[in-house]
Amino acid sequence: MEQKRIRIGDLLVAQQLITEEQLMNALSEQKKTGFKLGRQLILMGYIDETALLTLLSKQLEIPFVDLKQFRYDPELVQLLPEAMARRYRVVVLNQDMEGILLGMSDPTDIFSLDEIRKTLKQNINPAVVRETDLLEVLDTAYNRTGEIASLAEQLDEQLEEETLDLSSLLSGVEDSDAPVVKLLQKIFEEGVKNRASDIHIEPDEKVLRIRQRIDGVLIEQVMSEWRIAGPLVVRLKLMSNLDISEKRLPQDGRFHLNASGHNIDVRVSTMPVQFGESVVMRLLDQTEGIRQLSNVGMPPSYAERFKHLISRPHGLILVTGPTGSGKTTTLYGALDELNTPEKKIITVEDPVEYRIPRINQVQLHEKIGLNFAKVLRATLRQDPDVLLIGEIRDAESAEIALRASMTGHMVLSTLHTNDAVTSALRLVDMGVDPYLVASSLKAIIAQRLVRKICQTCIAPYTPNDQESALLRKLAPGRSLDGLKKGQGCPYCLNTGYLGRIGVFELLELDSDMANALRDNNVREFNDAAHRHENFRPLSGSALDYALEGITTMEEVLRVSAEVDDESLKEAAPLDNNG
Repeated sequence: MEQKRIRIGDLLVAQQLITEEQLMNALSEQKKTGFKLGRQLILMGYIDETALLTLLSKQLEIPFVDLKQFRYDPELVQLLPEAMARRYRVVVLNQDMEGILLGMSDPTDIFSLDEIRKTLKQNINPAVVRETDLLEVLDTAYNRTGEIASLAEQLDEQLEEETLDLSSLLSGVEDSDAPVVKLLQKIFEEGVKNRASDIHIEPDEKVLRIRQRIDGVLIEQVMSEWRIAGPLVVRLKLMSNLDISEKRLPQDGRFHLNASGHNIDVRVSTMPVQFGESVVMRLLDQTEGIRQLSNVGMPPSYAERFKHLISRPHGLILVTGPTGSGKTTTLYGALDELNTPEKKIITVEDPVEYRIPRINQVQLHEKIGLNFAKVLRATLRQDPDVLLIGEIRDAESAEIALRASMTGHMVLSTLHTNDAVTSALRLVDMGVDPYLVASSLKAIIAQRLVRKICQTCIAPYTPNDQESALLRKLAPGRSLDGLKKGQGCPYCLNTGYLGRIGVFELLELDSDMANALRDNNVREFNDAAHRHENFRPLSGSALDYALEGITTMEEVLRVSAEVDDESLKEAAPLDNNG
């Protein structure tokens, strides 16, 4: 195909999509940024990307391909080296008798087309695609799984050929060319690209498993080079300032690294297992910073009520849920909201996950006696306005937190409970005076994270009998037309899910609930909570997302703790003999 030569700026002016003045402004700004004109016009808001690409498609007489709806072949994509694909912003979409269909963000770039023809030695048929979608495809298709396997093989061969002491093999901390260093770097880059929250390195009898927790679910890569587990663990211990000679006891450490342009704080936990040492690394991406309260996924009505609650001068507010449910993100969002020069804020954490300017953050150190109780007593002498306690673990820390909230401090903390209603009762179960709980506790937020349906492979879904029973119980009479499910595609690693969103349950204590707490009356407290006009359980919030096509019924069932199998059986439809 002979590529037409067109001047994008003149064409857009002629079609009255931009003005002459806008074109001049964009050309002037382009000299400073070095961007291509089309990208510059989009960034300046003069034209919509889809409108520009539709025009180019029509003028050049080439197809416009929506990559969000296109099922590409990862093997075909890799016909072109990754460096070239990223440099020229292109992706191989299809191959047939007529040649290769090449997706391009700028199909007017004739120089790029010539270079790609020389590389592929085939006829090239260009198509126009959105640049943002193209970059997502490149990130997904050129995954580093193959590179990781190749580097693991190299390291295994080195161990086989040379009889080396591990410490000498790993002593060159700055030796970026060492196979073990390259391998770990690729593992971290792959984890960051996949948005992994944790990376697990697990040695088995004859294999090594590297697993990434993505959107709360582990994705596994199995390697036959089991001998490389030792060098990997030793290297990670060196990076974390741990004792490499101690293999019988668990150890904890942390280090900082840069992977794919992201500043990552890595928390390391080692534990002796049957065939070596298991290592779990929590990845904390410092690049994005603290999420504002409006961006944690809380519905606007909940967010406004929560902001009002934390702006009070005193009281205890709890955020509850299991590990990995987003409690820390919500609390840090609250601190971001409160972090002004007029307020003194102190946090007591184990560990400190994100550093926040102006806030005094205390890291606990149990080995030297710096525990929750000791730090909490000291913080009250530091004249704080707001106090964040990483977790209420026992009666002593609970009582100090409650008394602090009664003496003019706003106290924020977490508790490991299933829902908001049981959290207040849990404090009483710890041995805290019910009167103290009733007087100090102002509100409880329970939360979970549910996986969002991948928008690339989303499709309509018909619920099964169990899900239909749950829907009849929680949402009688509501339409089920919005139910969706992901089919699985390369973008979501064939899981059908991409990303997560929070579901919340907000309980504000009123006089009825406070009186029930003072009397230690569990049934009355539970009834009063469910009678509250603004209370909506977690399952209801999750169900709203499912009916809107944001998440699946599978995820709703997972977070609906109050719905058990027996109640579903009772609600299930009768068979023909019933």
